Amino acid sequence: MDKTTMNAQIERFRKGFPWLKIVAPAIPDNGIEVLDEARQDEAVRYAEQATVHGRCKFVPASGAASRMFKDIFAGMDAPNDATKKLAANLDKFAFYSPEVFGKAPFDPVDAAHKLLTEAGLAYGSKPKGVLKFHRYADETRTALAEHFVEGQAYMRNADGSVDLVVTISPEHQPLFEAAVTEIKAAYEQRYGVRYNVTFTFQAKETDTLAVDADNKPFLKEDGSILTRPAGHGALIHNLNALDAELVSIKNIDNVCVERMQPTTYRWKKVLMGRALELRDRIHGYIYALDQLTQIRKEIADASYIPVYNVVQDDPFATPECQSLCNEIEDFLHDELCIELPEPKDSRDRAEMLRAKLDRPIRVCGMVKNLGEPGGGPFIIRDKDGATSLQILEGAQINPDDPAAVAALKSATHFNPVDLVCCLRRHDGTKFNLLDYVDEETGLISSKSYQGRELKALELPGLWNGSMSDWNTLFVEVPIETFNPVKVVLDLLRDAHQ
Repeated sequence: MDKTTMNAQIERFRKGFPWLKIVAPAIPDNGIEVLDEARQDEAVRYAEQATVHGRCKFVPASGAASRMFKDIFAGMDAPNDATKKLAANLDKFAFYSPEVFGKAPFDPVDAAHKLLTEAGLAYGSKPKGVLKFHRYADETRTALAEHFVEGQAYMRNADGSVDLVVTISPEHQPLFEAAVTEIKAAYEQRYGVRYNVTFTFQAKETDTLAVDADNKPFLKEDGSILTRPAGHGALIHNLNALDAELVSIKNIDNVCVERMQPTTYRWKKVLMGRALELRDRIHGYIYALDQLTQIRKEIADASYIPVYNVVQDDPFATPECQSLCNEIEDFLHDELCIELPEPKDSRDRAEMLRAKLDRPIRVCGMVKNLGEPGGGPFIIRDKDGATSLQILEGAQINPDDPAAVAALKSATHFNPVDLVCCLRRHDGTKFNLLDYVDEETGLISSKSYQGRELKALELPGLWNGSMSDWNTLFVEVPIETFNPVKVVLDLLRDAHQ
């Protein structure tokens, strides 16, 4: 890390990040679409018929599964509630085998050691993606394997291929490669597809500084400065490297057994359909605006003045342009909750509208709030004075602002990380996604290193600040599409049995 970057990050620790200005929580009829069955069917048809320049399933899967086993680690020496429940239900888990764990009854401490350490499965140091999640009559499947199954159902390209890009830690690559080798050929034959799997790493150059309580660089025992991975927001660089136009994003642990997956397939197609509908409408508006203003400019240059053209050399002041701008303004307000600040003149208005249209698109599934962890959907006021739809974490909301706290309490939905993105402009070129990141929306969190407290700097989250300046639509999806495995005991839920 160069000195300029280090000084800038130290200054960030000192200043912190500004609180976001919440206008209101996004709720049904004001920020969240709730689609009836007919409208869902229409979106599915659109997803199946639209022309798309490449589809890709992007799966964040970095890091070990240590948090998944936090309670089990805590009970390795003396039984606790988690290890007792693990032992009582051990043979219900897909990873159970009598060769490793023996036969019932199971001792909680022994079960914990065999699950987490080299004495057994060593799951305590392995990534979630390669852990056995589900048992079937003739096979067991890892979380990664379930993403293979999902991918063939809703992300096939026209040539029958399925592109999966999985973000991993470099030290785990051999484990992931082995997991792919175990299933790839068999699944290709079973589902009649060809899988193209790419593993990608969070770039080391995106690591951020750690500091002590005095905001000085945190020093390791050898005197070197500690840097840390900067959170999933760093993956915007990985996403930016993709060539596909349509990208589906879902976390590695949000899967379910195959009998329950059709609901996921349908709603992924609904989200894709809405994203592609938005893409085509936005691209149509950009084309129409460009053509109209260019045509009017040519007419003015030719000294031909139509009766309705009030100002000869101002193509933005014609009734046609004003009518189109009115339509675009209504679209941005009604579909994307964007309200613009007052423009200076007709040109400023048209250029402001075009700038708002010409951005990457994301359609985010939102689940009714039933107490699960996750950020929430809000309407906020941006720095330019416009409003937009954003996904906020609790740490981004000012606890001393009564209006912000009230908005948080009245939120009806939360973010399950279920996104579909369109990453190309109207002319077919790729967006540079790094141009649409809000650097003012990161987080400062408390962590520890070898028992010593430190402060860590997290870049704007991938679906938070890293996509802040995207065109965003929230769509309500059923809770059945959200089946995360945050702790190992979640695998006892019906969606994983």
